[in-house]
Amino acid sequence: MKTSPGREKTLLLFAALTALTFLNPGQACAQTVQIDAKLLQQLQETVWQQQEQLKNQALTLSALQKQINDLKQATGDMQTQAAQAVSTARQAMDAGGKAGLTTMITTSGKPLKISLSGQVNRAVNQINDGAVNKAYFVDHATSGTRLNFEAAAKMDEDLTLGSRIEVAIAPENSAQVSQSNQTPGDFFNQRWAEVSLTSRNYGKLSIGKGDTASNTTAEADLSGTLAVQNSSVADIVNGMLFRERAGDHALTGIKVSTAFSNLDGLSRESRIRYDTPQFHGFSLAASGVSNQRADTAIFWDGKGYGFNAAARAAVANPNIAQAGNRYGGSFSILHENTGLNFTMAAGLQERDHQNNDTNLYGKLGWLSKLNRFGSTAFIVDYTRARNTPAAHDTGYATGVGVNQFFDKYDTELYLQYRLFSLERNSGPEVEDLKVGTFGARVRF
Repeated sequence: MKTSPGREKTLLLFAALTALTFLNPGQACAQTVQIDAKLLQQLQETVWQQQEQLKNQALTLSALQKQINDLKQATGDMQTQAAQAVSTARQAMDAGGKAGLTTMITTSGKPLKISLSGQVNRAVNQINDGAVNKAYFVDHATSGTRLNFEAAAKMDEDLTLGSRIEVAIAPENSAQVSQSNQTPGDFFNQRWAEVSLTSRNYGKLSIGKGDTASNTTAEADLSGTLAVQNSSVADIVNGMLFRERAGDHALTGIKVSTAFSNLDGLSRESRIRYDTPQFHGFSLAASGVSNQRADTAIFWDGKGYGFNAAARAAVANPNIAQAGNRYGGSFSILHENTGLNFTMAAGLQERDHQNNDTNLYGKLGWLSKLNRFGSTAFIVDYTRARNTPAAHDTGYATGVGVNQFFDKYDTELYLQYRLFSLERNSGPEVEDLKVGTFGARVRF
């Protein structure tokens, strides 16, 4: 066994003292006190040195143990954050209609949830405008191609600070494509740019560009066909022009979008908005909008007795010349067992010194599970618009359609056929517009 230098020195001194005692017993007794004092001092110094060494080693071991514990804690935190990110991402991908990538990061010691999502919605319209039958390639304005970024941070158990940026990236947007301009080019639009503060107890406050309180209140719809067919029936051909019925069928300059509107609130604008918490399925919202506009809305969602239902209603002041308030609402109900559903929407825009603009929309649908890919939705709908684009004009739109969902890939394919008719009170009569559409929407 290997001994330390201090211990070896002590053993040598003890051996020398023993030998001296046996060799010269008489003198040994006389020198015992002196030798013991020296030996004691050396032993004390040796013990002190060994104690110092042990103390330093203990400090070193304690420092190493603290580093090991810190590394274990950091590793555990990273594993927990990674597990949360994977779990959150899987939940986002598994949620119906909410595909996207979600991750959790830590900043200033607090977790921050970052979400990236979007969609691509492209379609081909085969349009017969009464004189020309032609295909048009469009990005579908009902639910166009977009990219969405969201971030949320928990401030405490009740408050969440959020932000959202969403941009539309839609080449050949259907709101711009027309007979005279089939390739209007790229379309970019800042749909959302807002910050929000959400409380489970007190509701949500939002400031920036985004949905006004009345936006989408004419679009409650449980039919499963929102990718192409909702109450805003003109979206797929918004930019197309009606042709004169007589003569050489000249283009009139009247867009489909000016003849058919679901009068759906104030759209997305720069605003400050407040939403109450939900109470028995009900919630209220109000917003003050740029250009001295304002609106209020009520929302309700319910489920029971084998039915799902949704209802919306709003009143808005659009602050437009020679016009008053805008009123709108919608209702949709779905029978879960059979998939049968019914949707209706109505809107009214007050006009000074002339008849009010009105819109009435109804839809019958069947949502079924006919194959292993996902649900299949069938619909037939009807729209009547009055006093647009001019007083005493009446527009009629009838459509049929089908959507096939591919749940595993967050994809849907859709087909529709729609007929637009416009009866003019004054001015030249116009041809009907017949539209066949095939399209696909992919979410991510």
